[in-house]
Amino acid sequence: MEELVGSTSKWASTLVAQHLLAAADRYALERMRLLCEAKLCEGVAINTVATTLALAEQHNCLHLKSVCLKFVALPENLKAVMQTEGFEYLKESCPGVLTELLQYVARIGEHSVIACGYRRKEAPLDGSDVNGRRVKPRLQ
Repeated sequence: MEELVGSTSKWASTLVAQHLLAAADRYALERMRLLCEAKLCEGVAINTVATTLALAEQHNCLHLKSVCLKFVALPENLKAVMQTEGFEYLKESCPGVLTELLQYVARIGEHSVIACGYRRKEAPLDGSDVNGRRVKPRLQ
C-alpha cells in the first residue's frame, strides 16, 4: 500500500484502501475487496474510523463494520471520534449506523456494570440463573 501511495502515512494508505475497496465492490473484485477490508481493519484510527465505518455500511463489509463499531464504542475513543469531520459524514450518510453504535456502547456499559457487581440478583425468565449463566433443567 505504501508503494502505491508513495508515502508511509497511515492516513494516506487508509484513504487509498478505502477508494480501492469501493472500486473492488463496484466491479465485483472479491479478492481485492477482502484484501482492502483486511487492510482497513488493521489500520483503524480515530481520524479515519468514521469514514471507514460509513464505507463498510455502504459496501456491506460486515467484519470491517464490526471492527469499526467496537473501536468507536470504547469510551476512550468515542468522544474523539465524535469530534472528527468523518463523524459528521457518518451521521449524514448512514444514520442507521448510529443506532448500532448506541447498542454497542450500551453493551459495553452493561458489561462494566456487571463486572462491578451492580447487577440485580433476580432470576430471569430466560432459563438462566441469577449469575446470568444458562442452565438446563434436570430430568426427573
